[in-house]
Amino acid sequence: MQPEKLYFKDDGTIPNSHYPLLVYRQAFTARDAAGAAWLENHFAANGWTNSWRNGVYPFHHYHSTSHEVLGVYAGSALLHMGGEAGQKVRVQAGDILVIPAGVGHKNLGSDNLGVVGAYPDGRHWDVNRGLPGERPQTDKNIAALPLPRTDPLLGNTGGLLSIWR
Repeated sequence: MQPEKLYFKDDGTIPNSHYPLLVYRQAFTARDAAGAAWLENHFAANGWTNSWRNGVYPFHHYHSTSHEVLGVYAGSALLHMGGEAGQKVRVQAGDILVIPAGVGHKNLGSDNLGVVGAYPDGRHWDVNRGLPGERPQTDKNIAALPLPRTDPLLGNTGGLLSIWR
């Protein structure tokens, strides 16, 4: 399964990343509670833990202390990725997004959206909004992050292992 690759440059506010955001379309078939459980179990089996269930914040934000995976188990949403100068991406149940640290994301509107988020090796995450004073510390945090050892969907083969390296 080959993901879509979306690239975003630093816009002066949101750092984004030289790694592409990966979008796996219709990567799994389970929906609702069964889909959420499948995502949690599958991500954990591939070393992506510290999971949660919810949605996506309705404001631009990024994480500097971890990469993130989002699996959509219900509904749909229009997400604004990469900050104000970024790209609007429609996602729906069955899609999985692998978001590099630093890449901005925001929910522009959703319909019954259900998401499972998780982090490589269960890393802890922060929330940054592109506010004055966040950088340069967030840039240092991002630069110090190790690459994930596995892809949250594909495990030890393919995906970010070949694309991000």
